[in-house]
Amino acid sequence: MSFYCLFLHQTDKMIKKNKFSILTSLVILYLSLANARTFESAGLFDIPYLDKFVHFGLYFLFMSVIILEHRHLFSNTRQIIIVALIPVFFGALVEMAQSGFTDTRKADILDIMFNTAGTASAVCIWLFYEPYYKRQSDKNIV
Repeated sequence: MSFYCLFLHQTDKMIKKNKFSILTSLVILYLSLANARTFESAGLFDIPYLDKFVHFGLYFLFMSVIILEHRHLFSNTRQIIIVALIPVFFGALVEMAQSGFTDTRKADILDIMFNTAGTASAVCIWLFYEPYYKRQSDKNIV
């Protein structure tokens, strides 16, 4: 029984620590598995390949949220690249789920490529911004 309580405490702690990342992933999951006709009937824009830009933006947002939630924990570039595999694999799994669990969606390798590009762009921007961020936080400490 005590192991069960310990596990629940750790799970609760993990959820609180990653609440925005989890929320972002759930929104992406919903949008990815929702009926395609929902978005066709909205008809907001008639831009070719708009869905690819949406994929890029959603995974850029997802990785940005992960980075901002854990910015104090990254001590080197390798760590952030390893963490970037989370949205990449999540995106690939969601694409497979689209073809397996929905009738109106299909898996698309270009979607996976744009998901990966959005994730990589967020990482690159953070790697350029991180030295400035560390200098600012060092000034605030002293």
